[in-house]
Amino acid sequence: MTSTNGAPGWRPLAALAVLVVTAHALVLQASPAHLGNSPEAGSKTFTTRNIEAAPTPVVEAAAAPVAVPKAVRTAQNTPKNPSNQPPDQQMRVQEAPEIIASTEPPSSPPATVDVPVESVVAATPTQTVATLPVAPNTTPVTDIRLPGSVRLEYKVIGLSKNLNYHATAVLDWKTNGDNYEAMMKVSAFLVGSRSMTSVGKVTSSGLAPTRFADKFRAELAAHFEADKGKIIFSANTPDAPWIEGVQDRVSVFLQLGGMLAAKPQDFPPGTSVTFLTIGPREADTWTFIIEAQENLDLMGAPMAALKLTRKPRKEFDQKVEIWFAPSLGYLPVRSRITQQNGDFIDQQLTEVSKSL
Repeated sequence: MTSTNGAPGWRPLAALAVLVVTAHALVLQASPAHLGNSPEAGSKTFTTRNIEAAPTPVVEAAAAPVAVPKAVRTAQNTPKNPSNQPPDQQMRVQEAPEIIASTEPPSSPPATVDVPVESVVAATPTQTVATLPVAPNTTPVTDIRLPGSVRLEYKVIGLSKNLNYHATAVLDWKTNGDNYEAMMKVSAFLVGSRSMTSVGKVTSSGLAPTRFADKFRAELAAHFEADKGKIIFSANTPDAPWIEGVQDRVSVFLQLGGMLAAKPQDFPPGTSVTFLTIGPREADTWTFIIEAQENLDLMGAPMAALKLTRKPRKEFDQKVEIWFAPSLGYLPVRSRITQQNGDFIDQQLTEVSKSL
């Protein structure tokens, strides 16, 4: 039945309302007890709950990556190594260009460079003394003849991950007879520059470093505290013992050249020369073998140079070749570092001038 205006009559609407109320009552009676506040079976009340939205999480800025010390690296967090190089060497293969005979692998010139440099943290007095990798049976210095202040410039060519690259390098040596400063700086396009600096005193036994610094974006340093008998690293690695004649990765080549210049007859082919050598994080023992004199083509002319070699001592170590020119007071005129996988960096003298 409809009203005269076409709308439904009141009787059908009333019947529909009764059916809706009855259906809701049946649903409420059939609902489980746990929908209500009371666990008792007789209490069949239906309650509503306010559901609060979870707070929006606060996104904090990502912390800078922390370098994992070698001693705590495990197989679980060590990625597979497709290039058959240790993880440390793979991470550093895109670092800044290398310098003479460093133990780090050379750099390639990609557009992006990731350098895992540890935070520079001052060493604490409670650090333990590091155990040297090899007993420091160093070669005694009987006489030494160091060059005057001079600046050497080099061209650098290399191969890394099947990519050829070029760079430039400068060795700036300054001395007043009592003190010295030697800086080796390598620069490459799209990579930037890296410098290693040695500062110290000139003694009757040659160079006595007091500070060694390795800088690429951040700086790591080693402090030579002879009076305390130790060497402290800013990288917060364990101290190393100080011994007479200890050198760093820059001074070692000038010290070696000075020994050759003073008494070349004491170093025939086959002779070995050993130094305790300090890097930015640790001490190591470097032994060089005297080889034959060779003629090199440098600065557009032949140049006689005495070749020395530091052969690989362990797996993944590098072969280091270095040439000293007698005509230049046994300054280093060429060096070549070769990785186990064939990558290399070759540094050759292009100019000699007065130190600035």
